[in-house]
Amino acid sequence: MDKVKSYIDANKERFLEELFDLLRIPSISAQSEHKPDMVRCAEWLAASLVKAGADRAEVMPTDGNPVVYAEKIISPEAKTVLVYGHYDVMPVDPREEWRTEPFEPVVKDGRIWGRGADDDKGQLFMHAKAFEAMCETDSLPCNVKFMLEGEEEIGSPSLYKFCEDYKEMLKADIILVSDTSMISMQTPSITCGLRGLTYMEVEVVGPNKDLHSGLFGGAVANPANVLTKLVASLVDERGRVTIPGFYDDVRDLTPAEREAFNEAPFNLENYKRSLDIDDVAGEAGYTTIERTGVRPSLDVNGIWGGYIEEGTKTVIPSRASAKISMRLVPNQDFEKIGELFEKHFRAIAPASVKVNVKYLHGGAPYVAPTDMAAYKAAEQAIVDTFGKKPLPFYSGGSIPIISGFERILGIKSLLIGFGLAEDAIHSPNESYGLEQFEKGVQTIPLFYKYFAESK
Repeated sequence: MDKVKSYIDANKERFLEELFDLLRIPSISAQSEHKPDMVRCAEWLAASLVKAGADRAEVMPTDGNPVVYAEKIISPEAKTVLVYGHYDVMPVDPREEWRTEPFEPVVKDGRIWGRGADDDKGQLFMHAKAFEAMCETDSLPCNVKFMLEGEEEIGSPSLYKFCEDYKEMLKADIILVSDTSMISMQTPSITCGLRGLTYMEVEVVGPNKDLHSGLFGGAVANPANVLTKLVASLVDERGRVTIPGFYDDVRDLTPAEREAFNEAPFNLENYKRSLDIDDVAGEAGYTTIERTGVRPSLDVNGIWGGYIEEGTKTVIPSRASAKISMRLVPNQDFEKIGELFEKHFRAIAPASVKVNVKYLHGGAPYVAPTDMAAYKAAEQAIVDTFGKKPLPFYSGGSIPIISGFERILGIKSLLIGFGLAEDAIHSPNESYGLEQFEKGVQTIPLFYKYFAESK
């Protein structure tokens, strides 16, 4: 592996320049005006993978944004790794909070600043460059396939059918994913669990038009007032979700499991300081890392209605809406939770308004066994690059398609991410440490080496 490391060291400046070109493409899947950027980004990645050493790379159409598929097959007898990543990014709002241009990446304070720097362009590009280093030094020990999608940030609606349609093409021994985080650079970790997700949109409808709040205030239900009351009632004063049946399938950890889970390094004061908050909140009786790793939750992701522009406009809005996500833990069914949510939300709405409830997307929780060969290979690779054994870690985040891969393709995923909490993914001022990027590119070839050698 010395040749690989030398190649990476000699080309790291070029790697960054190429990553910056990728980051400049505003591939925001949630906004239809960026549809041409999605295609442009996919084409850029396909061309990049061919240059890196792929035998073939295609931009494959779907019902939504295209999937980039590439492969290099060294031998029918060799193990096959399917690399998954996503090239779509979150919207940049609120734009005014960015300290740099979101799609004009810069390096400052040892970090790459820009939308997608971590999630997931920076992380998927580590795989492309590690692949290049192995190809250029004749060190690739496995067959490699790439599947890079453009819809992860909107729930991967087209990728499920893509996997169904191309099962044979996507056959592999493991799916390798870098779209997660580590505890810290001093305490490396491998994600072995993800929470599931149910994402809903609700609308409260009142009068058939906006009304003068003086002439009608106090006589007609205000949808914004009603919505805030309904939303507030979804979580009680002890931090528990109030939807009947929500916790029915949740397995409580044993005292021994809870003790083991809380052995992961965590400093509450540093956590609060980093977020500029005076205290944490959540389900009573659980620690912060339990709340974000092994307990379900419900949060409003956006809420709107009425007049929100500069100045005043005294109206009772005719309608108000909110987007609500629920993070789920093993045994919870995301479709069942969506049905329970809709039934409950309709039941608690007063007769003075109508409500519309829409299921947007979701996915099941995922657990990766720590005794599988791929996990052991990643563990050894991280020992080599970080100098210490990584901890198994349960992430509070969700990647709904991961459980879909297991269901459709019958393949487990290995979640070996290099992100950190301070990367501020999904937020203004997203960034990715240069050290994180470099460690990732160095670690990935070692994973291939140890995975190829495993029985």
